[in-house]
Amino acid sequence: MTEDRETLAVYNTEAGAYETRVAEKSSPGLRAFLGHLPANAHVLDLGCGPGLSSVEMQAAGHTVDAVDGSSAMVERARANGVTARQALFADIDAIDAYDGIWANFSLLHLPRAALEPTLVQLHTALRPGGLFHIGMKLGKGEGRDRLGRFYSYYQQDELETALTRCGFILQSRTLGAGRGLEGTISDWMVVLAHG
Repeated sequence: MTEDRETLAVYNTEAGAYETRVAEKSSPGLRAFLGHLPANAHVLDLGCGPGLSSVEMQAAGHTVDAVDGSSAMVERARANGVTARQALFADIDAIDAYDGIWANFSLLHLPRAALEPTLVQLHTALRPGGLFHIGMKLGKGEGRDRLGRFYSYYQQDELETALTRCGFILQSRTLGAGRGLEGTISDWMVVLAHG
């Protein structure tokens, strides 16, 4: 998560509603991510929310470093059996530490100017050839949704170019649409890549 206080405040206030919404549907790309991880992998769940994806990763035998910028989300993740900690994107300073990084609809809260520096930082945190999943909403520009959360939106080619520029090798992409916490339907893309 970024240091955007308004976005963090929304997640702190809406943590219960968010968990209910996330629990209603499977995370796009999670099955593919799990299917490509080595056995007993060390995974960073970046922006873990209530920890539901971390629970599935742990059940598959992986060790998960679950982080979120929202204290309420960290509490919910812990209540779900995940050893989560509060951290912002900028706090991730590991080198060659993770076999996989799961950044599922979390990096979309970064200002556009901060995306590529953060992707480089995450590439450094991955072990060579490590697996990287990113989920983003499709669109143009940046701004706040009606709940007050800050978002940056990307076109498919923009996101793929940014990932490639930052050292990732694209493996697959999936496009879809879904209803978010604020109730509107948004187009999205998830990308699976290697470091």
